[in-house]
Amino acid sequence: MSVLPAGIPAEAIRAAGEESKPLPPGTNVSMFRPRDIYGVVRPRTVTEVRAIVRAFAQVEGGPGLQAVSTGRNWGLGSREPARDEVVTLELDALDTVRDLDVEGGWAIVEPGVTQLRLAELLTGTDRMLNVTASSGHTSVLGNMIDRGVGLRRQRTLDLAGLEVVLPDGELIRVGWWPHGDRPGAVNPQGLGPSPLALFTQSDLGIVTAGVVRLLPRPEAQRVLRLGFGRDRLPEAIDELRRWTAQGLVSGVLKVYDTVSTRSYGGHGDEYVTHLCVDGTERSVEALTRVIEEEAARSGLFTRVLRSDEQPPAPDDLVARAVERLYAGDPSRNETMLRSAVGQEADQVDAKGGGWLFFLPLIPFTGSAVARSQDLLAQVHAETGVQPGSTINALDPDVIDLVVSFRFPRTESDAARAHRALDRTYELFAEAGFHPYRLDSEHHQWVDRLDADPAARAFVRRLKQTLDPRQVIAPGRYA
Repeated sequence: MSVLPAGIPAEAIRAAGEESKPLPPGTNVSMFRPRDIYGVVRPRTVTEVRAIVRAFAQVEGGPGLQAVSTGRNWGLGSREPARDEVVTLELDALDTVRDLDVEGGWAIVEPGVTQLRLAELLTGTDRMLNVTASSGHTSVLGNMIDRGVGLRRQRTLDLAGLEVVLPDGELIRVGWWPHGDRPGAVNPQGLGPSPLALFTQSDLGIVTAGVVRLLPRPEAQRVLRLGFGRDRLPEAIDELRRWTAQGLVSGVLKVYDTVSTRSYGGHGDEYVTHLCVDGTERSVEALTRVIEEEAARSGLFTRVLRSDEQPPAPDDLVARAVERLYAGDPSRNETMLRSAVGQEADQVDAKGGGWLFFLPLIPFTGSAVARSQDLLAQVHAETGVQPGSTINALDPDVIDLVVSFRFPRTESDAARAHRALDRTYELFAEAGFHPYRLDSEHHQWVDRLDADPAARAFVRRLKQTLDPRQVIAPGRYA
């Protein structure tokens, strides 16, 4: 007998297993253990999402719903659930841009809207999307509600409102939503306690749409590329931090180490900084001159290249992509993806080279960055697996450190890479460098890393109150 309850629209059912027999296991580029999935449903409308949720709410003790947007959460488990005994709710068919207000600086998008599509809609306007360095075929909304990071800032700052289906099928809108012809100023917090953040990294509801804030497009932009050696790492990071703190840098300053640069098709034997300067033509020219002078005065950098005078070479995939990403254009991301895993977006999980990510936040200090590099060197020495790392400076105090592991997709190589990832979790936790996103294999770390057990208990009480029948399956952060 099918495990799917009655009341699900027949057109939305893609696959259905039996209660004692899950569907054949899928693949993911991280080679994490496939979970037991008993069905796949793909609604085409919000009405169908609500019908599916209500159908599951009528059944006690069955599998829960695991929602995915496009399923391209590569390196963190892709579409793989954190737990067994789930039914996957695929939301990629909800792919409508419901509204776009360039003047007001916002768009209402559904989970299937990709960042490439939204970015293309903004071409030629004075607004742009805060895009990520991942494939243009990834979900705008999916990345936001998992608290991803763009080239301009953390993407939670781009989130103004959410439309959510609760575990009983009720539809609510939290945060800010435009009303009629006079939407007014965007105010994500609203009045009183704000429930908006409850539905990021959350199993309290299923997000069916969101209000995305759009950034003003700069009148002028320039990207500087600065190289420095490993022996100057702490001093160079502290200098870059000073520039960031003093307002010389626009967006997220990025620093690739040699392993990460080569993973994405770049070249070189030193750390490479990508630093964006934007504003008016005159301000960009003035800031460029100041940074060049500061870099020369410091004596820390081997080279300073300007995108207007020394554009990236055709084979420098990283620099070419990053320059466009600062401008809200993810169209060159696919070349980096192919270089990293050898496949296009729709084949990454099936045929791509092995890929894992570890995503901690660390202080923006030279000593903290140097310590992180020492820890990664220790992982390499202990496991034989060489991690790569990319520094993303979110503000003058905090760095999002993207640690990546590439490996051949054999059982033995995957086991070694997984041991390296486990060791990275342990070493970074001991150093106080905690991840802000988890993969599907490490969901238990949410309890190990949370500073206050009472706060975790409070969230679980909310879950029990809103979803006593576990209609929505516990996720990576439950």
